[in-house]
Parts: sequence; C-alpha cells; structure tokens
Amino acid sequence: MAIEDDVCVIGGGLAGMTAALRAAREGARVRLLSHKKSTLRHASGLVDVLGYADGELLAEPFDALAALPDSHPYRRVGSDAVRAGLSLFDDVTGDAYRGAHTDTNALVPTHGGTVKPTARYPASVAAGVASDSRETLLVGFETLTAFDAPLAADHLDAAGVPGATRGVTVEFPGDFRADSRVTRFARALDDDETVETPTGPTPVRRALTRAVEPHLGAAERVGFPAVLGEDGPREVRNALESYLETDVFEVPMGPPSLLGLRLEALFRGALDEAGVRRTTGNPVVAFDADDGRIRSASTDRNGRRVPFHADEFVLATGGLVGKGIDSNRERVVEPVFDCHVRHPGDRYAWFAEEAFGEHSFARFGLMVDDDLRPLDGDGTVEYDNLRAAGGVIGGADFAAEKSGSGISLATGHAAGRAAGEAANQ
Repeated sequence: MAIEDDVCVIGGGLAGMTAALRAAREGARVRLLSHKKSTLRHASGLVDVLGYADGELLAEPFDALAALPDSHPYRRVGSDAVRAGLSLFDDVTGDAYRGAHTDTNALVPTHGGTVKPTARYPASVAAGVASDSRETLLVGFETLTAFDAPLAADHLDAAGVPGATRGVTVEFPGDFRADSRVTRFARALDDDETVETPTGPTPVRRALTRAVEPHLGAAERVGFPAVLGEDGPREVRNALESYLETDVFEVPMGPPSLLGLRLEALFRGALDEAGVRRTTGNPVVAFDADDGRIRSASTDRNGRRVPFHADEFVLATGGLVGKGIDSNRERVVEPVFDCHVRHPGDRYAWFAEEAFGEHSFARFGLMVDDDLRPLDGDGTVEYDNLRAAGGVIGGADFAAEKSGSGISLATGHAAGRAAGEAANQ
C-alpha cells in the first residue's frame, strides 16, 4: 500500500520541523523524513536573526534586512516572514525562551568567552546576558574540560563587557570520569543524586553549591556550563539559586548541547500535537517526477526502496555542514533532487586565500524564487511542487552573519505555509 501525504518535508532540523509544523497548521497531512539526528543537538540553543552586517555588530537586526543583497534568503521571503517564523517559535517554546519582547539583539556569553548577538535565548541563560553590569562568577568543572571558566572570564573582560567577571574551576561532586558526557552531569542534577563528600553523603545540588560558596565573594550572579538538568532545568536552577542566594544562569556550550536537545524536544512535542508523522533513520536516495512535478521520494531501508508520495515537497536538508549541499572535485551538488547549485566552475574560486576572507563556498546553495521554489541554471523553476528551506538555500554566509536559525525559521515558515496552502487547493 502506497504511503501518501499532502506534504512531505525532507530534513529534521529547525527549518524542516518549522516547515512541517506550519504546513500541518494549514490543515495538511504532513510527513517529516529525516535521515540523521537533528542538528539542533549540536547547536547552542540560541536563535539568531542577524548578528553582523559588513563585519559590524548589529543591535537592531530588522533595520538591516532591507540592505541585504537581493539573493539573500531574507530578501526572498521578506521581513514579515521573519517575524512570522519567530512568532511560531515563540508559540512552540512558550516561557522556556526569552527575547520576544524586543527586536533588539541580546548579547549572550558563550563557553569560549565570546558574546553572541541573538534574538531568542533560553530562560536558563537570561540572567547572564552581557549587557548586565552585575559582578559575575563563572564556574567550570575539572571533569568537564570543554569549559575553561577562568579563560572564558578573561576573554569576556578583555571584550569590555560591563561588570567584573571572574572564573573558577571546581570539582563536580561525586565520582565522575574526565570523559563523562554532559548528559551524565545533567541526569545527576535532575535526580539530585546522593554523592559522597568529606562531610558524608549529600544531595549533589547542595554539594555543588558548597563547592562554589568559598569563591562567591561579591558576585551577584553565577554562571555554570549548560548541564543543569536535561528534564528539569528550572527545578535544578531554582535549587542552586536558593542555596547560593544569587541568580544562576547557564552558559551555552558546544556539541553535544543540552540547550539544543531541550529545544529539539519542544519542537518534537509540537509536531506530535499537530499530528505530523515522523519517519527517521533512512536517507532519501531516489525520487520520481513527471510533468514538472515530484510524485514521490524514496528512502533506503536495508536495501529496499520505500516511496513516500505527496502533493507538495519541502527540501530542508541543510547546507554544506549538514550535507544538504555536497561537492566533489568537479562540481557542487544538491544530492536529493539534483537541483542546480550556482558556483564558480573553477574550484579554486570557491574559497579565498585568507582564512577569514570572503569565501564563496559559504554562500553555496539553491537559488529560489519568491515562492522558495528552486531554480535551474536558466532561472526556471525546477519543480512546481518543491520548495526549499533553511541552510540548503544559498546567498547567505550563516557563520559570518549569525543568521542561521532566523533563516531556518523564516524560510521554514514560508515554505510550510505555501506547501500547506497548495496541498489544500
């Protein structure tokens, strides 16, 4: 029996989940196909719109959208779509995130001691924004080498953030190996495990605050690496604040990211509530099309092709990092539908000589029309019922601009709405 849906979204990252959710809210029957685990678990959990333009830090990202090149994804969908994508995000995340009250970027400290301009950030991060002038203590753990708190504090001070910042490394209570996963620390705090201390068996939350108290000094807020619980971060943070009698916040970490995992869980819950069917673990390896329309996309399941039929398709497989755009020594390709990717014929023109130069590969991706339909080399729509969303769209340097999440939300929302509307016609 054929598997049939109104809309099929390929890709399980932020753009794909946004597109699937928006299409479902149009009343469409939606299926989400994803091969690998969501890239959100590797991301910081922070949501940017536009952090930099021409190398300059932006306080008001919406004021800069109109000056972007016509080929930029934001120009394709318009500022209203950016706001609509953020509105959907706010609806999904509720009080778990902050930033919806303003268009101004917040500056959030990261584990490397830099500040990241961001439009939405977890509530657990809020007390640590860099614009706050209160004295700050950053706390790292000897068994969590990914966060060097003293070094991060030095970098923040050198960056000129208001208020003094100090860093200290303490031993996380209990017997934790140096290679323990971040989820191990989080589960211990979730369950408030009892650990052995010099004073006897003690709940780990209390034992941790006792290790921090001698270093507190005049600090009015304390930042820990983002491992303060996987299932109950608010409860963990409240307990630490009660013991320390000061505000506690989390510092966004690199992969694997608990902040990203929490965000992924929120979106998965919204997808389930909306009735989106999720099929995971198998790559899309083939498709059928005729008369300018895609009829089905097939996954590979242990050597057997399984076709998924739909009226409308959304491609949200990511950019170069997520392998939604790939390359060999001859050309740059989009591997699912073989859509055209504009790029120089000379591969030595794909990059600049300077490490931080204007690398053309950073903007590789699909060119799309105003309806987000991929275009071929002549500017003609590839398939009438295919739309693209997120990093697979070209024209933006996500890393330099700090725009990746915002583009995923804006284009995911626009593609999902268009696909849902078209499927209902």
